[in-house]
Amino acid sequence: MSDKRLILLIEDDHAISNFICRALTANEYKPLAAFSGKEGLSLFFSHGPDLVLLDLGLPDLDGLEVLSQLRDLPREVPIIIISARDRESEKVRALDMGADDYVVKPFGVSELLARIRSTLRRADRLKISQGIQRDVYQVKDLTVNIAKHQVIQNGEEIHFTQNEFKILELLAIHAGKVLTYDFILEHVWGPYSGSSNQILRVNMANIRRKLKENPSAPNYIYTELGIGYRMLED
Repeated sequence: MSDKRLILLIEDDHAISNFICRALTANEYKPLAAFSGKEGLSLFFSHGPDLVLLDLGLPDLDGLEVLSQLRDLPREVPIIIISARDRESEKVRALDMGADDYVVKPFGVSELLARIRSTLRRADRLKISQGIQRDVYQVKDLTVNIAKHQVIQNGEEIHFTQNEFKILELLAIHAGKVLTYDFILEHVWGPYSGSSNQILRVNMANIRRKLKENPSAPNYIYTELGIGYRMLED
């Protein structure tokens, strides 16, 4: 049916590709399989998918090169990396290059489908609100009001410093997406923030203390170890 979301899978392992395509079909998506980077780029331009699942270990082009070419296009299509490369540096690099999420092989079907649903929801929200700056973000009992520079938790206003609020604002705007340390540092402190994450960790510790949030069992902000932070979707 034409209303099914088209998902382009760029994966050179035929067994994995067939497995993922069957799972996508069973969950009302329309999969389109490519087995090399060049084939994936060709299918992307000819079919215009709603989302791309991209392996990094391709036989012709490195997956990061494919990611770079896709991210240079004016049309923003969400991209989820699916890769056996589990080094933090690889994840950070892919996310900094514009990937929306990163799933490490081996993974369960339920996890992959959840990541796809979450990423498509974010993309849909972005299309709907494109050109319109949202003023209020709601996450459980936490409200971040950007226009009023105000944070309300369970009906009570909580006061944050300017940089603490900037961090919350950034996480809220990108709710559901992992933001790398470097991304947050650059957007909050600018290009002269340096390479140390210490200032960010201190501010995040203060934010969590004020929100009475336990880092090991967070309600709002999740830590992606060695990579960055992610706020729960509103």
